[in-house]
Amino acid sequence: MTLDATNGGGLPRRLGTITSRADVRVPTAEDVRDQDAAEELEFALVAACAGDEAGFATLWRDLHPRLLRYLKARGDDAAEDLAAETWMHVVRGLPTFEGQFADFRAWIFTIARHRAIDQGRARSRGLTVVSVADPVEASGQVPTAPSAEQEAADNDATSEALRLVATLPPTQAEMVALRVVAGLDVADVAQLMDKRPGAVRVGVHRALRTLARTTGLT
Repeated sequence: MTLDATNGGGLPRRLGTITSRADVRVPTAEDVRDQDAAEELEFALVAACAGDEAGFATLWRDLHPRLLRYLKARGDDAAEDLAAETWMHVVRGLPTFEGQFADFRAWIFTIARHRAIDQGRARSRGLTVVSVADPVEASGQVPTAPSAEQEAADNDATSEALRLVATLPPTQAEMVALRVVAGLDVADVAQLMDKRPGAVRVGVHRALRTLARTTGLT
């Protein structure tokens, strides 16, 4: 190892390129919790695909509230029935599903969107939409329900958020619902809505700015 004669030979020349501690980001407790939650969902997906009830319940607890919010943000009638029908498709398809949790999440919302579009077409033709059985009851998997107080608070906040999203143009409203409410990646939203990723980014940005002005946050 060659010493740098310009500094008295005390330090190796290459040490001058070492990143200072101030430049290193230390993971926060929230980062750790997020990582743990992500790993739990990945394990739950593998277990659910193998027929494990606890794994399915974990997926249901994480995704079902977002699924309902997405369907309500679209303005679909009987969001609960559409969500139940979506989960029935999921239950049937789980044994052959391949992919990670992000792929699974995108798959669920793709199914939900198709079911919602089909429902809208059926109603426009005057056809009767039949409710389906609860997929959790049908599969014998019973996830833990939130407390009444927490559910009431969540419902109030959700209703207000969905009311604001509903004031947006339909395309922007669905982009926000998929990107923000459902939590899908830009690429997944673009594929689902047959848009370019850049168009999705711009659409969501404009929509959020509109909502910010509406709520007086800008």
